[in-house]
Amino acid sequence: MNDRSPTLLVADTGRGNEAAILNAALAAFGAQGFNGASMREVAKGAATSLSNLYNYFPSKSRLLAEVLRHANAELEARVRRAVADAGDDATSRMREAVRAYVGFVVDQQLAMLVSTAEVRYLQGEDRARLVADRDRTQAIFADIVEQGVAGGEFRTPHAADAARAILSMVNAVATWYRPDGRLSRGQLAEQHARYALALLEAPLPRA
Repeated sequence: MNDRSPTLLVADTGRGNEAAILNAALAAFGAQGFNGASMREVAKGAATSLSNLYNYFPSKSRLLAEVLRHANAELEARVRRAVADAGDDATSRMREAVRAYVGFVVDQQLAMLVSTAEVRYLQGEDRARLVADRDRTQAIFADIVEQGVAGGEFRTPHAADAARAILSMVNAVATWYRPDGRLSRGQLAEQHARYALALLEAPLPRA
């Protein structure tokens, strides 16, 4: 845990030290960046040996890829659960999707910052998998936009770009959020849900 992410990203995976290694790697990448962080530092943070670390992850890039995979999987799962529990209308589904996304950004701020800043170091299959993961999450929002436009709930003339604009907005929260800020986690999530609905030119709930 750290000041920017009060909860661990990876719970017990059932594979020995793997969760501790992934959480230590996230902390190291967040503090030092991909180039600055060393495998030795990660091993120390996970309270394991360097040789044991290499038993789990053969390279630093593979370790980064796995950290980001866990982050994206948790984010996607939260958004999908929120949408499934929302009403059938597009407005309710978008509101809950945005609220869930912002909640993740607040809970895992460091993971979001690392995901944005360090992704450029992934190559080949690792990068392709990450892009596919992100595309699935964006598709949830794009499908809701399509539903809302088709049903007349969303009046935006820019439907094709709306999902990307909403995700850009909520991703940016990680760059400035502070736990001691004037808005609570719930208030921040609700505020950004209203921003998203306004962008879509949807009916807004009473404040």
